[in-house]
Amino acid sequence: MVFDYIDGGAEDEVTMSGNVDAFVKHRFVHRVLRDVSALDPSIEIFGQRRPLPFFLSPTAGNRLFHTDGEVAVAHAAGEAGIVSGLSTLGSTSIEDFCAAGTGPKWFQTYVWKDRELTREMLLRAKAAGFETLVVTVDMPVHGSRERDHRNGFAIPPKIGLKQTIQALRAPRWTLDYLASSPIRYANLSQNTSAISLADFVNDQLDPAFCWDDAAELISHWSGSTVLKGVVHPDDAKRAVEIGFDAIQVSNHGGRQLDRDVAPLDALPAIRKAVGEQVPLILDSGVRRGSDILTALICGADAVSCGRAYLYGLAAGGEAGVARSIEILKDELLRSMALLGVASIRELLLERGRWNISTTENLAVHAAMSGPQFR
Repeated sequence: MVFDYIDGGAEDEVTMSGNVDAFVKHRFVHRVLRDVSALDPSIEIFGQRRPLPFFLSPTAGNRLFHTDGEVAVAHAAGEAGIVSGLSTLGSTSIEDFCAAGTGPKWFQTYVWKDRELTREMLLRAKAAGFETLVVTVDMPVHGSRERDHRNGFAIPPKIGLKQTIQALRAPRWTLDYLASSPIRYANLSQNTSAISLADFVNDQLDPAFCWDDAAELISHWSGSTVLKGVVHPDDAKRAVEIGFDAIQVSNHGGRQLDRDVAPLDALPAIRKAVGEQVPLILDSGVRRGSDILTALICGADAVSCGRAYLYGLAAGGEAGVARSIEILKDELLRSMALLGVASIRELLLERGRWNISTTENLAVHAAMSGPQFR
């Protein structure tokens, strides 16, 4: 059930596979004899220079995958100097996560029916030292993740015959689980009984949350703010108008609405709608360093990854997360060198000249000075 929670998506998983396919459709056209002896993959966002153009997304219940959970993620991200995020549905408390590691940290929130609980968590997050608030809005109700239904996925885990048989087939995970303290939604009630994530979300989250509520919510936060879960350009424009500092173009990794548009496909229209000054962060479908490069060329300023590091966390705790970051970094640097671009800054400044939408334009665009991409 743990593997399927990380690996799966909503219903027929058409959105999830479409997110990946959107990257596969694109092709680089590399340039040669360009000086790529000193590569610079750093970016600037919210006035801060970051050494890599990707972040570790906030994801729920990390201690179910490995006993060190979100703390391992924060440590590994801190060592790499990149942003890590804590989910409202994290299994590590706001205070413990923020105290772990040295890297920048962002807090992700859903909006509960109990608005006072939401405001209380924001105050705790700000007091603990989180820099940025990420408001996720693509989950007014829980998507139908059918693998989770079949497996009886729940936090805390619900132990029945099916789960016992699965546990016997995964002895290392089982020993890790039995030797650990109870797994809970650490920032909510410590007495939450075993319940499916879908039932919990549908019972607790507020589907009436709207634009006026979002504007009121971010008025309680003094740092930078990101609206996460946007794929329509009109929504992106509205978010900027009410005061959000950045947009996260995302469909929740294909875990909510099946047959939804791939964020990579939605990205150019959103970039056109909000202009070049609004930071756009892309997630969903990112599997390799070359995907990160693709997203940046198509209009993103940064990329956020979830599944990549969760596989690493489940396989090896903090060392596994660190290894996943290393793999993405190595692939990104190699792709930059082979493409013929020495820095992400150069890529972002000239990306409009490198985006080829049709094969018929290839011959014309190939004569341009920058690395080519279609």
